[in-house]
Amino acid sequence: MKRILIPAGGALLATGLLAAGLAGAAQADDTVAKDNMATSAANAKAIAQFWAENNGAALKAATESNVWDKADVAKLQSKGGYSSDTKPGSTAPIGEEKKTSAKVQNVNMPKTIGKVFFVNSKGEKKWCSATSIQSQYRNLVATAGHCVYDTAANTDVLSKWVFVPGYYQGKAPWGIYVGKQAFTHYDFDVYEDYDRDYAFVTVYNGVKLDGGKATKVTPSEYKSHVAKGGVGYVKETPITKEEFEAGYDKYGEAGPFKSKAADPKVETVAKPADVTGSNVDAYIKGEGPTKGVQLTGAEVYKSQYTAAGSGFDNGDKFERLSTEVPISKEQYDELKAAKGDGKFMGEVRAQLGADKKTEVAWFKQQFFVKKWVKTTAQMKYWVEDYYVIDTKGMDAGRLGDNVGGQGFAWNQPTGKAVRVFGYPAAPHPDGNKNYTGVTPKWCYGNTTKKLVGSAAKKIEEHVALKCAMTEGADGGPWLYKYSNSKRLGYVNGVTSTFNDQDSNGRVDYISSPYFDGETNTVYKAAAASWSGKIV
Repeated sequence: MKRILIPAGGALLATGLLAAGLAGAAQADDTVAKDNMATSAANAKAIAQFWAENNGAALKAATESNVWDKADVAKLQSKGGYSSDTKPGSTAPIGEEKKTSAKVQNVNMPKTIGKVFFVNSKGEKKWCSATSIQSQYRNLVATAGHCVYDTAANTDVLSKWVFVPGYYQGKAPWGIYVGKQAFTHYDFDVYEDYDRDYAFVTVYNGVKLDGGKATKVTPSEYKSHVAKGGVGYVKETPITKEEFEAGYDKYGEAGPFKSKAADPKVETVAKPADVTGSNVDAYIKGEGPTKGVQLTGAEVYKSQYTAAGSGFDNGDKFERLSTEVPISKEQYDELKAAKGDGKFMGEVRAQLGADKKTEVAWFKQQFFVKKWVKTTAQMKYWVEDYYVIDTKGMDAGRLGDNVGGQGFAWNQPTGKAVRVFGYPAAPHPDGNKNYTGVTPKWCYGNTTKKLVGSAAKKIEEHVALKCAMTEGADGGPWLYKYSNSKRLGYVNGVTSTFNDQDSNGRVDYISSPYFDGETNTVYKAAAASWSGKIV
């Protein structure tokens, strides 16, 4: 058992998550650290909606965790290693508390595994592997510590953290489970000690955003519903330029022009550095010295226009496009009605005659701000339909009730057979890409006491397994005494590092922190924590 100690009378340098840890993350003892994630049901509901809206677009856009680079894929050393701190122990999986396992030969993927999705400090959507695990309230997920804490930025827990068991191509068959609290060892939370690279996260009841009744509404009704904390989504349907120009007559309130639901989309660029008042006309015509850049206008409300600057940057006033123009009485009446219904962003005005009573002329004014774009960019058009969801039927229930939960084991000797599961996706150090990350993979073998040569990550007590899975599998469970018929075993590790033992540019070993009595202390604290429902 390794402990990080503070020298007597010595100064402690802030490393890793120290600031986050001392700001209230760690408990009074020196073993368990706890951090809040989604602190309210409303916050959790918004996170679930972030990942699920537009048919799981954010889930599909996520890529594998990128904590490890080529330099981190190092050789394993056979010296050193862990030391047990208590007697071996285990906690049975859900449903197997008083049963014995049967031995079979078929390899079946456990129902409990899935991906954890999160947004890192760079705003990137990422994922790791994970599993549901036994707990008092059947609400616990086991994964790697670096899949919960943003070690790259030395900040607190990763944002928008969710677990999706059985994930496949944007689908969440058992619902989306939003993280409520993250538990890890104090030495990882504060010192980024990768010998403690594990985490247990309590999750709220799952949310099935397709479980509630969806009703199509107007844009204004949708905005009002969401502003009050309601749940909904926007469906985008691509259309052609001709369909776009057909506008309101074809699409009604969801049409492009009057509802502003589908504006033409082009690639926005920064203002060319040499644009001045004397040459801006050339740029507007696409004739400026910087070819392929043109100034156009983006329509805004009068209040936005009034607040805009008067220079040449994106978002500044575009005066020549914001002038008042005459219109017919029919157009005036139509636009006035549309503005009252929130469909027209500009202003309309009627001019009275000499009698000060009769309207004799009518005008409209729209407001535009500058928008520099690449003239070669492809124009994209679409129509947006708005839906609100009745939250009845959205509660997917507790994680463990839906997919079960693996057991937990600690202080087990090496040389024992384990099955490791995960979603590998990253290429090997030589660039060869064997995995897609779409479906889970597995490795099987006996663990060995190894020491990963990484002083920067303070690794001294890892166990290893011969396995070629790459990043994306990190956080995946190492299951001891795995029963293929029951798809259950005991979590006795999580994938932490990837290693190239024969120096041929391919990952051939993976490693896990050794689960000892202190790991069990962290696990028990998490396993006894309640989370509750979102809806």
